Amino acid sequence: MEDKILYKEESYQLVGICMKIHKILGKGFKEIVYKDAMEVEFIRNTILFEREKPFDIYYEETLLPHKFVADFFVFDKILIEVKATTFIHADNFRQTLNYLKASRDINLGIIINFGKDQLEFKRVILTTKS
Repeated sequence: MEDKILYKEESYQLVGICMKIHKILGKGFKEIVYKDAMEVEFIRNTILFEREKPFDIYYEETLLPHKFVADFFVFDKILIEVKATTFIHADNFRQTLNYLKASRDINLGIIINFGKDQLEFKRVILTTKS
């Protein structure tokens, strides 16, 4: 059977980097500290990324004045949302899903949570655009 995991290699690499960060820093820091460490690791691993990348939001065909800002946009195709909470909330999932819908051409988001004893992550996949 053919493996159909969207951006499998890139996802494994990103989660592996985050596991390393979590192993070194542990839980308990604010999100910004983990984002700083992620930026260091992305540079060290020559991963193409943009931090706090703004994306336009359209209502029908009208460009809205406010944008959404993804914590990271990596490999020109994956959104990353960073959390440091006790668990990934349904609201985090919905937020990431809405970001994917608004992006118009990105289908994978990864929520990374550094707030637990072990790194927690959730892939959010948008299969159709509406």
